[in-house]
Parts: sequence; C-alpha cells; structure tokens
Amino acid sequence: MKKTLVLFAHPYFEHSTTNVRLLECYENMPNVTFRDLYEDYPDFHIHTFRERKRIVDYERLIFHFPIIWFGLPPLLKLWIDEVFDMRWISEGEFNILSGKDALIIASVGGSEGNYSKEGKYKINAEELFTGLRVALDVNNIELKKTFIVYNADTLEEKQLDVSCEELSEILKIN
Repeated sequence: MKKTLVLFAHPYFEHSTTNVRLLECYENMPNVTFRDLYEDYPDFHIHTFRERKRIVDYERLIFHFPIIWFGLPPLLKLWIDEVFDMRWISEGEFNILSGKDALIIASVGGSEGNYSKEGKYKINAEELFTGLRVALDVNNIELKKTFIVYNADTLEEKQLDVSCEELSEILKIN
C-alpha cells in the first residue's frame, strides 16, 4: 500500500457513530498515518510549514470529513487554503506534490436522493467538493476515488458494516 496520510476533519466527531466505525478501517493498515485536524488544531492556528513538510513524505492523501452545511468542515477548508497556497506551488517549475494521489471519504446526514438534480437540494453531493477537487488538480494530485456515506446519522449496524467493507476495499486502490 502507498504511504498514506489521512487528514480527518470532523468538528462533532464524538456524535458520529458512522465516522467512529469508518475510522476503524485505517487501524492496522501498513503505511497509514492518521491525523485528526480538530485534535491537532483546536484553535484553528495551522502550522502551515509543518503541514507542507509532512505531506511531501506521502504518496497518497485521504481527505475524510462530513459534509457540513453543503461544504467542507471549516478547519479542513482553512487547512486547504493555507497549505495549498498558490505561492507555494508557483515558487518553482517543479510542483513537489505532482504525482501524488488522493481519496475523498465523506459522510452526510441526508439521503442520496436528496443530493441529486431532482432531489431536495438540486445538487449532486460530489459537486460540493469542487473547491477541494480544483485544489488537488492545481497541485497535480490525481483524485482516485470519492466515497460518500449517505444517511450517516441513522445507519444501523448492518449498514455500517457494509460501508466499512466498501471503504476497506477502496483503501486497497493502487
């Protein structure tokens, strides 16, 4: 498995049975480092240069978060704004992040039907990640897969088991 950095951002993690279960998928995985951004930066003061230095050591980045009010959690958005700063990527001809890949793992309380052109919100959930996808693309980081768990607030054990199995398979992507 590629050397992987999981960037987890959930401001209400203690209330998310779905994400508690999903995080178990990372346990005992070789070459995986897990970082909880809300634990690392409760004051929202991101150590930008430390984060930049950290991510260059990894081949894959996993962005794992809940959709909050139709977007990224605020701390993850701030992390992207500060770490993927345009000045950093334009300092030289070579972008140090080129050739890495990424996965987006997200949970949302609403149903998949609500996140469709015909649904309640008139938008596909993946469209809510446009800013993150553009940031990855600008940095020449290939987005390998997006995995969204719908109805995250109401999943039963069997449904959580299925989601965990699906995520475990996704994590094996080369």
